[in-house]
Amino acid sequence: MFWLVTLAVVFVLLGLWIFRDIRQKKHAIIHNFPIVGHFRYWLEAVGPELRQYIVTSNNEERPFSRDERRWVYASSKRQNNYFGFGTDNDLETSPNHLIIKHSAFPINDPQPGDFEYDPLHAIPCHRILGGHRNRKFAFRPSSIVNISGMSYGSLSAPAIEAINRGCKLAGALHNTGEGGISSHHKHGGELIWQIGTGYFGCRDASGRFDISRFIETVQSNSVKAIEIKLSQGAKPGQGGVLPAAKITPEIAAIRGIPLDKDCLSPARHSAFHNVDSLLDFVERLADVSGLPIGIKSAVGQLNFWHELAETMSRTSRGVDFITIDGGEGGTGAAPLVFSDHVSLPFKIGFSRVHKIFQEYQLDDAVVFIGSGKLGFPAPALMSFAQGCDMISVAREAMLSIGCIQAQKCQSGHCPAGIATQNKWLMKGLDPTDKSARMANYLITLRKEIMQLCRACGVDHPSRITMDHFEVINPEFTTQELNNRRKQVVQIDANRLVQSSH
Repeated sequence: MFWLVTLAVVFVLLGLWIFRDIRQKKHAIIHNFPIVGHFRYWLEAVGPELRQYIVTSNNEERPFSRDERRWVYASSKRQNNYFGFGTDNDLETSPNHLIIKHSAFPINDPQPGDFEYDPLHAIPCHRILGGHRNRKFAFRPSSIVNISGMSYGSLSAPAIEAINRGCKLAGALHNTGEGGISSHHKHGGELIWQIGTGYFGCRDASGRFDISRFIETVQSNSVKAIEIKLSQGAKPGQGGVLPAAKITPEIAAIRGIPLDKDCLSPARHSAFHNVDSLLDFVERLADVSGLPIGIKSAVGQLNFWHELAETMSRTSRGVDFITIDGGEGGTGAAPLVFSDHVSLPFKIGFSRVHKIFQEYQLDDAVVFIGSGKLGFPAPALMSFAQGCDMISVAREAMLSIGCIQAQKCQSGHCPAGIATQNKWLMKGLDPTDKSARMANYLITLRKEIMQLCRACGVDHPSRITMDHFEVINPEFTTQELNNRRKQVVQIDANRLVQSSH
């Protein structure tokens, strides 16, 4: 009798479900295929997760492949991050495959007990930030690898705390992102304060820049440098958006914004409007703070960079550092067309900007920082060959504290508790444990960068040049192999002729 009742209840519920599906007009698939049609949407919802573990190969998925994620996870946990049985890449036919050309006389890695051995594998920047313009608080960064701008609000409080604690452990700089400085940034990690178009932390009631609030924020926090954000790789040419669902009372207070509305950053600054006024703004901030001042931007039209370099070359004003973000970078959610088609990729954009500053003989007057998928040893090393003095990493740091690349950052439902303000989801992220993992990742990245340097016969990434690299072009490789085969055939034919004589 019990089973009959249960069966009847099940049939009634299925009937009601079918009736509801047929009556709704929103989804034709569900109307035409009651119950079964829902599987289409469920499978679409979990598509990224299915592709991560079932469908894609180790090197196929984007933005980060399974191999890349595995390397970060293993490095952050101090597990074995080696890969056995050789590469699974097709080196001869993979397009644009990067090859690092090692030296016949490499430098040995330091071992415990050696004078130069450093268990943290710290690699100081070879330049002094703010040194060229004699800023009062100029300094030499102790790490060439630092954390790129990720705002509190976009990321959760435990995530920000974990990153800041990790930066202290690894001796790295923590860029605040444009969301301002919170209590979660105050766990020992030294800060690069990023100021965006919303001027969060230094704005008045109308949202315009307030110099008195700027001075107050600098004096009350461990700020080592100021970065003025012009644009970012995620959505260059657009302002930032923090959905109302992610805005807590604490975030609203830090940013000076309403609690129940989306937080919109304008596309452009109101404190300056051209290169000349930008440099006036830079010098004003440097005068009142004594800190090195830089800018961050993705690369689009080059006339801005020509004008900036030209103005710096003929006046006493200038930025102390320039952070170039690639179009493939960006932790923020963005319209698809902006992610896919707006701004140049890092390798192209950076090389063009650096070349302009070389032409004006300013490349030694500015510290160049690269950003945009540079959190792995090979692309990091190549960025130094292109002219970077330091690099900043963002999404790779998120992976090190537990990100699974679910690609739900914009939804507020990040399953790892990183890109969310959901209290339940955030509880799963332990800042103490995750800070150690992030520090391990940074230390391992620096260690492997130095291993590559020594394999190439140099003792610092600043001495790496483009001569140490080759990019495999499949068409060229095939042609080269065919020419070599023809040469071998001709040599064999000549030998046959000689032996017949």
